[in-house]
Amino acid sequence: MDIYWLGQACFRLKSKNATVVIDPYDPDFTGLKLPKDLQADVVLTTHDHKDHNNVSAISGPSGATPPSFKDPGEYEVAGAVVTTISSFHDNSQGSERGKNIIFHLLLDNLNIVHLGDLGQAKLTEEQIAQIGQTDILLIPVGSVYTIDAKAASDIVSQLEPKIIIPMHFKTEGLKFELEPIDNFLKEMGAEGALPQPKLSITKEKLPEEPQVVVLSKS
Repeated sequence: MDIYWLGQACFRLKSKNATVVIDPYDPDFTGLKLPKDLQADVVLTTHDHKDHNNVSAISGPSGATPPSFKDPGEYEVAGAVVTTISSFHDNSQGSERGKNIIFHLLLDNLNIVHLGDLGQAKLTEEQIAQIGQTDILLIPVGSVYTIDAKAASDIVSQLEPKIIIPMHFKTEGLKFELEPIDNFLKEMGAEGALPQPKLSITKEKLPEEPQVVVLSKS
């Protein structure tokens, strides 16, 4: 399994049988550039904001628009099992920014959880049960529109992943003023984490203790 971060909350997950893109953004809206000719077997969008829902930017293997899921349920495409969990984009039951989808993906026997623009300071017991096992957690840490570094650290404790990949933080070129990743790294005691271009991982190579992995934008 190879995991690439494309900026903001956008990731490309490449397993043996399937490629999944999550939360592709509008480059004009964000100020960030997506890679050209981005292809996937399935596209996932956590909510309908322009920095997360640019499905038309992704083509399928045949050139057609790939299937996209954002409604509650469980789906399977090309060996990827996708489960959706409802959550909120704010800490006020969605009254400020609406709902947000959490995705649990089973790829290459790895349990990957993408929290989208989660704004809840804590997950509920029901949400934790629905999410289930979490090997790799993709979590927003930049505050302002999502949880901040402290809340992100608390949610890491709730889900107990082996690998934590921060997203949705201040980056060069981004038009939004978010908090820097340094705040989260300090909370996690991972100040020395150096960005790497991708994460290549298998179930057998998961670390014994939780590890923060910082990805550089692809």
